[in-house]
Amino acid sequence: MSFVIEQPRFTCALAAQQTVLAIPRALPIIHAGPGCAAKVSQFASAGQQGEGYGGGLQIACTNSYEQEVVFGGEKKLRATIDGALRVLKGDLFVVLTGCTADIVGDDTINITKEFAEQGKPIVGVETAGFKGNSYYGHEAAVNAIIEQFVGEAEPKLRKGLVNVFSVVPYQDPFWRGDLEALKTLLESIGLEVNILFGYDSGGAAEWQDIPNAQFNLLVSPWVGLSTVKLLEEKYGTPFLHYPVLPVGALETNAFLRAVGTYAGIPTDTVERVIQKEEERYYQYLVSLLDFLGDYRTNLPSELYTVADSAYGLSFSSFLVNEAGFVLKGLYITDDAPQAYAALINEIAKSRDESFKDRTFFEVDGGLIQRDIKKKLGNSRKALFLGSSWEKLLARETNNLYTFVSAPISDAVIINKSFLGYRGGLQLIEEIYTDNFKTKQSVSRNTNSYAIEAEALKSL
Repeated sequence: MSFVIEQPRFTCALAAQQTVLAIPRALPIIHAGPGCAAKVSQFASAGQQGEGYGGGLQIACTNSYEQEVVFGGEKKLRATIDGALRVLKGDLFVVLTGCTADIVGDDTINITKEFAEQGKPIVGVETAGFKGNSYYGHEAAVNAIIEQFVGEAEPKLRKGLVNVFSVVPYQDPFWRGDLEALKTLLESIGLEVNILFGYDSGGAAEWQDIPNAQFNLLVSPWVGLSTVKLLEEKYGTPFLHYPVLPVGALETNAFLRAVGTYAGIPTDTVERVIQKEEERYYQYLVSLLDFLGDYRTNLPSELYTVADSAYGLSFSSFLVNEAGFVLKGLYITDDAPQAYAALINEIAKSRDESFKDRTFFEVDGGLIQRDIKKKLGNSRKALFLGSSWEKLLARETNNLYTFVSAPISDAVIINKSFLGYRGGLQLIEEIYTDNFKTKQSVSRNTNSYAIEAEALKSL
């Protein structure tokens, strides 16, 4: 990308440091100028997620200055890696580069290899900002760990074991809860799950177990496709690509059936799980009918979603197909490579025919908001799914908002998830709770937009 955009939704490829930090006891080592790692950490802390194990301002970094630009930074990089390995306690280290190092041409990969050949658990990957965004950096880091750390292992197939690749840690503000929800769903039908990231992961040891899986599961429209194809080529492991995050009963039912069939799990086993969860789900949903009937004239019905393809497709499909919303605009913000545009459009269309002409690929938040305002007119019946930017738009137009995508500057997220049966119910609960909060907040304080906008600009 070579142009300036308003209201950015992602950062540069160096965001791979957050992917590393999402692996228990894994630590990044940054070869970049001062401030790069801190800026990425600041953007990636949507929902006040904290620094994790060795993140935030504690990340080891070469802090390259003019001397490294003129004379090269390889000597400083070696010293930084050596110091980090001596002082920091980690099971896996990943060296990541910023723009300065890659422009100068420092041989980061081979320097890292020198330490790996000494038996150190270390990986090198080039993640200069000009190479791509957060999603690119995530895939680059994951693939490098597989290639250099997991390596040329001989697979020892374990039936029922599945590796899960899905949301991008920290870029997805709810990644911790989402991965827990996916693991719980898969375990409910009898699978053993390597979730790879988050508190339920076994860390480096779990990554080394990757070659032994019966199959790999990708739950994402496109991020991670290169990874599961790499694993198929490297270890001969087949993969199932389920392109939509399961939200609510309809999608979660389809997800469990698809996975169960692919894994060879008896149909009766899967159906028993579905029946139990459906009964609970619809009992709770029916209890909402009195509220919907009483307040129907004041509740939102028009849907505008601003999120990456994983969240945008999933939440829009759920709210249209199970909650009765009418999609007005689905704005995909992850800047997916052009080669995936047709795939994303096909996924959208398969969930509802109305998505065909209402799905737009746009990374510029200013253009998105102008288009929403044009479609919105004077309506006060809209729901905006998005980030803190959409919160400002909702308050300006006296409509409803719910946070689903970064950046989120004014919420605390611990282990929330909107995936699965329970997640779908929680999303509905949050939407209608926020309905009351938003209306009250707008009536109380109509001058807060400028203050919140200034806070967002600092990200």
